[in-house]
Amino acid sequence: MRRWGWLLLATGLVLVAVLVGTNRVWPTGRLQQPASPAAAVDDSAARARMVEAQLRGRDIRDRRVLEAMGRVPRERFVPEPYRDAAYGDSPLPIGYDQTISQPYIVAYMTQAARVDPDDTVLEIGTGSGYQAAVLAEIARTVYSVEIVAPLAERAESTLRQLGYTNVHVRHGDGYLGWPDKAPFDAVLVTAAPDHVPEPLIEQLAIGGRLVVPVGDYEQEMRILTKTRQGVTEERTIPVRFVPLTRKPR
Repeated sequence: MRRWGWLLLATGLVLVAVLVGTNRVWPTGRLQQPASPAAAVDDSAARARMVEAQLRGRDIRDRRVLEAMGRVPRERFVPEPYRDAAYGDSPLPIGYDQTISQPYIVAYMTQAARVDPDDTVLEIGTGSGYQAAVLAEIARTVYSVEIVAPLAERAESTLRQLGYTNVHVRHGDGYLGWPDKAPFDAVLVTAAPDHVPEPLIEQLAIGGRLVVPVGDYEQEMRILTKTRQGVTEERTIPVRFVPLTRKPR
């Protein structure tokens, strides 16, 4: 028994030596990292505080919007250097002179669009993909157009990793919309044109709503509703978005 006891002890020491050697080769904690980076840091508490303070504490009352904002991991859509500020009350840069909108604006636009679970939604300006993810938590299908190819690719990859199979992203000129998937129950534009693009109005379903910031330096949010008699327009809050860019004609 003593012989076997010494053998087991020696074997254990060898295993300890191997594990210690392994940790010296790889960075600390690498062996414990999950396959998906989404689980690497639990930001659910920060997300809950954001919903309470920035959304419910203001004028966001739609239960589905609040729940969606509480589920989507905003940190996954923010570049690594800015992830500590993912739940702050401000936009953040995402590269290519583009930004991810502050959480309140994302919630405001989603609430203004009055998205229902059976809706098909068009988003112009995919950017990071965060707004598309929030919409996908509520709507049946989301189509999103991004003019900056690397952003479209990165957003599509992030959305796929997070399991948003009901979001479709393509690289293209958002001013033209996505005509072969029209009509849309709601259209959200996350960059500012100097006027409301006519193709986006045309692609709205009857009863559909278009939420779009309009203007150059001074911008305002406009909510257009398409009826059988025409289009009604409501002008709401002052905003600041990056310009809606177009491909050369």
